[in-house]
Amino acid sequence: MIDNIARIQQTLQEIFQAHTPPLQLRQAGPGGMEFAGTIPTMQGKQKVDGIYFASIVPKPKDVRLYFFPIYTHADQFTGISASLRKCLKGKSCFHIKALDDEMTRDIQDMVQTGVRLYQEDGIV
Repeated sequence: MIDNIARIQQTLQEIFQAHTPPLQLRQAGPGGMEFAGTIPTMQGKQKVDGIYFASIVPKPKDVRLYFFPIYTHADQFTGISASLRKCLKGKSCFHIKALDDEMTRDIQDMVQTGVRLYQEDGIV
């Protein structure tokens, strides 16, 4: 069980970095990391160099995982585990205070599904 904020952040970053490419690391720093697609596309009314995919933001008591595919393709993520769903606050933000092996696998599967869905849509 990982309950250290820095270790949780590191684990999440490794999960996402395993998908670069097709994702790109758009921003990295002490405030966290942001991942996006690599294909220029429309995001709302604005053309971007890659659609927003996810952010990892450390906070004093948890790590926030903002995961956009669960918002854009909500029907594809109804089967996430109860332990991961418990961390979901709002539509696309997870507050992660601890990670065990099962939750880590669940997040890996969730990210893989998000990448696959965005690839099928031609935006990653």
